Formats: sequence, structure tokens, C-alpha cells
Amino acid sequence: MLAAGGAFCGAAPPELSVIQILNFSQQPAWDAPWRFEPVQRSMGSGFVIKGKRIMTNAHVVSWARQILVRRYQDPRPYVAQVEFISHECDLAVLTVEDPDFFDNLPALEFGDLPKVRSTVVTYGYPAGGEEISYTRGVVSRIERQTYAHTALRQFLAVQTDAAINPGNSGGPVIQEDHVVGVAFQGLQGLENSGFFIPPPVISHFLSDILDGKVDGVPRIGIQVASMLNPAYRAWLKLPDNHLGVRIDRVLPFCEEEALKEEDVIFRIGSFPVATDGTILFEGNRVAAGLAFQLAQASESVPVQVWRDGQELNLTVPTRACDKDAAAGFQYDVLPRYFIHGGLVFTPLSLNYLRAVGVDPADPSRRELVYELRFRPSEDPANARSEPIVLAAVLPHRVNANWTMAGRALVDQINGVRIDKLDDVIRAFEGNREPYDSVEFIPNHSLECIAREGLAEANAEIMKDYGIPNDRRL
Repeated sequence: MLAAGGAFCGAAPPELSVIQILNFSQQPAWDAPWRFEPVQRSMGSGFVIKGKRIMTNAHVVSWARQILVRRYQDPRPYVAQVEFISHECDLAVLTVEDPDFFDNLPALEFGDLPKVRSTVVTYGYPAGGEEISYTRGVVSRIERQTYAHTALRQFLAVQTDAAINPGNSGGPVIQEDHVVGVAFQGLQGLENSGFFIPPPVISHFLSDILDGKVDGVPRIGIQVASMLNPAYRAWLKLPDNHLGVRIDRVLPFCEEEALKEEDVIFRIGSFPVATDGTILFEGNRVAAGLAFQLAQASESVPVQVWRDGQELNLTVPTRACDKDAAAGFQYDVLPRYFIHGGLVFTPLSLNYLRAVGVDPADPSRRELVYELRFRPSEDPANARSEPIVLAAVLPHRVNANWTMAGRALVDQINGVRIDKLDDVIRAFEGNREPYDSVEFIPNHSLECIAREGLAEANAEIMKDYGIPNDRRL
């Protein structure tokens, strides 16, 4: 029987509401941004929630051309669509075209954050199997982890010794008939170990989408340093309260104004901040940034700081910040590019680096990783809002003597500093000299291309290589 609100009462097993998801996806080729990779078929899991919807991971349904879902022990496929998706916290909500799909499917209810050493059961369809799988495990650790889907943000995550394999992703983690997590990733090198997204992150996402859009998780753009040194604390005349971390740097791309460098943060919301930069959250010692992530974007959080020898109580507005999105993996957005004389220019991104196989440890390509991930915070005065790379050279007689093969950062074109893709177009189209010059980072190597006959060459290149447009902006 169904209880009020759609919750299932009685002895019905949770697997009735666990859904098999098939995604036929197609990604762009980031190193050849005008084309697409072949369509791929992948499988994941999900589960029914209130409102006749399915919850799953964002990575299960990313780049979807078609999504099919199947009920427990029912071979019939149903067409589904993404209603809401948050790539940063790796969660998505699906709807199904046929409303009959949800007949007699109870909505699973959410529980609380499980305790360390308690037992949970993971449900899903791992390794492409057609039958549901159950894996029992123990909660071994709760902390903030980098979510692998974007490889950019850290959120609360729960580690369990229940193995989470491909196909398990998006399935519910159950404790006492309540969902206490969404299975989402493993950790390379660890056996019989996996992670699931806990109720605080799930609840934040579901609250976020109530207004019909995804705003994202707030981020405060600061870097902090511990205050464990008693001499330093005495020099700053801090009270002997064993609290506080010092703001070492305010990151420019998050436009933080209320907090300042050298502030010592004592408390965020209701959470005292320890001298190692952690807070105590439901019995777990976790990084203090979680206290800001519990708020919705545009909400304000009370923060207690020590500034200029006195204690201050501030109200810090929060906002979602995606200005560094290219430093993480991006989804469901096509890469931008511009082609000039067979020279292919595109913004530097983590997707591009993965596509060309750049290893961050390779010293010959280290400047690419530094420009993308570290310069914005370490050298903001010289950081570019959208670093541009020469992704490839499409051979043609107009560039026959060009020696730079690609995968190189662009510094200047025709004497114009290149901060974004629009600058590339402006530098080329505004040039009235007989040659175009391109200067690269880090060795300031210079290449030139003749402009005579360039318009005809561009048309030939588009035709020869089957490229529909010379740009996507």
C-alpha cells in the first residue's frame, strides 16, 4: 500500500524502486572541436523519488542523445529525459515520457547521514548486468572528497567497504529502508571500497531545484592557513580559545568582499572552526568549507572573525562561482573554436588536456596545466580569462611552411595579447598587413602565415575537411 505523499508502507523491498538506466551518449572531440566522437552505450542505476521522478548521478546521463530506463525485472525500455542536472555535485533528476512507468513504484524516502561503523546496502546494476545487485558494507569514513565527475570541487562524501563498480553509479545506498546516499565513485588502487553522496548534498540539490533551475553550491573564494603556532597566535593577540584559521588569500575570481586577507575565522554559522581548519559536523571532523556549502546560493552566512585586534561578527553573502569551470571537466556544452588558414584555436580546458593525453607530470607540457589551474590564484595579475591553444594545424598549401604542430599556448597574435577567443578573431580580422604573426608561450616562438589568398584557402579547407563553419563562439 502507498502512504500519503507516495511513500511505500509495508514489506515491499527497495529494489522495486531501483531503476536500470541506459545512456546513448555522444561527446565532442575537444582536440578537433567541430566534430563528435562515435555514440557510446553505457549503463547506470537510479531510483524513484517523490514526484514521479528518478534520481541518479550526473555522470550516468551526461552527453545523452537518448536515455532509456527499465523497471525491476521488466524488460520493456521507457524513454526518459534529464529534468535537472548538477555536474558539480554529480546528481541528476529524470522524468519519463510514459506516466504509466511509475505505476506501483513506491518513492524511496531519504534518511539521515549514516554513522561511521554502521552497515549499509548498495543497490544497482554493476558491470552491465541485467539483474540487480546487492552489496553490503560498513561506513568507514566521512569527509570531504574531490568529486571525480568534474575533478574540481570537494563535497561531503561517505566511504564504505561495499565495492562500487561501473553500473552501480546512481543507485541508492540503503539503511533501515531509507536512502542514505547515492553511489557514485571508487578510488583507484583501493579494493572493496567505494564512495556515496550523502544526504546533506542530496538535500541541498533537491532544495536548489525547487525554483525550477540549478543555481549550484556556494563557494567562498578564500585560501586559509592553520593557526596551530602559539607564538603566532600571541603575536596576533588572539584569545586563547583554540579556534581560528587565517585567510591567506582571497581568490579574485569569486569576488569575495566581506572577508579580507589576514582575517582569522573563528566561527562559520553555528560551527566553531578549529585551528587546523576543520569543523565538527554530526560527529565527523571535516574541512570547514562544508559550513558554507550547506547554504543555498545567494543566502548569507554569519561569520565570526578576528580583525585588527578585535572580534567582528560579519554577514557573508554566498554565491555559486563557475569562472574556473574550464579547470574541471565540462559537460553538455560544446567546445568553442576558430579556424584561420587551417590553424585551429580553442580555449584551454581540462577536457582538451584529456583529449590530447597531456600528463600533468610531463615537464614539456607543464605550462598548460599551470596556465589552466594555478596561475589564476598564484599570479592573477597576468592570468588570462580564457587561455587559448593552437589545437591543430589542418595541412594546406597556405600553411605549408608552418612548423608549430599544435598543443601550444598562444601569447599574442599580430601584437594583440590573447586573453580569450574573441581576441583571436579580432587580432586576425583587424590586421591589414601582408602577414599574420602568432607568438607562443613559454619560449616566445613566432610563426607567420601569408594573408594573400587566405579567403580562398579558408573556403577550400572547410570543404576539404568537411567542417561546416570556421567558428563556434
